[in-house]
Amino acid sequence: MGDGTLHRYFLNNGDKRIHKWLHFFDIYERHFERFRGKSPVIVEIGVKWGGSLQMWKDYFGPGCKVVGIDINPDCARHAEDAIEILIGSQDDPAVIEQVFERYPQVDIVIDDGSHIMEHMIATFEMMYHRVQPNGVYLVEDTHTCYWEVFGGGLRREGTFMEFTKHKLDELNAVHTREALPVTEFTRSTDYIACYDSVVVFERRPQGRRRALVTHGM
Repeated sequence: MGDGTLHRYFLNNGDKRIHKWLHFFDIYERHFERFRGKSPVIVEIGVKWGGSLQMWKDYFGPGCKVVGIDINPDCARHAEDAIEILIGSQDDPAVIEQVFERYPQVDIVIDDGSHIMEHMIATFEMMYHRVQPNGVYLVEDTHTCYWEVFGGGLRREGTFMEFTKHKLDELNAVHTREALPVTEFTRSTDYIACYDSVVVFERRPQGRRRALVTHGM
């Protein structure tokens, strides 16, 4: 667990506006702490008021690069030193390609974009496998998966939450006795953490799974 730096930044924020659920900050620090001071590249989808981009810049420290993606051209004004803004839709392959052309190693992706189901899934499928092998892909506000206005609904196929449930099976594909194929996702994912309104995918190359027995008394 982190030291509460992000939470304090948020509560004392006097600059550009930030809109976040309070319980997100513990989640952020749990999964992002190890990148502090290591010049990571962070991509946040959804810029809005620009405040969270500044928060990430402050949190990760000198040398980090924060890339914001938003469909609203007005968001370009939030660009500054160490913060770049790309204008376009998160489900546009050309926009995503721009990211990886400029930053071949992306350490963290935060999807706080449209929250439209098709967009969330399309973005994940375009970006996840290109995040660095020990990186993090975090999707927030997943409560929208249950709201019809975003294309959601309880246990409705095609929502990002149902997509995540299928990914849980894919993570365990090696144990399904060939009912599911072992995929690149299986081989490159350490775990999936599901929280209230947040899903986090932690990448880590997986070797052969082995169960051992040691000598007892």
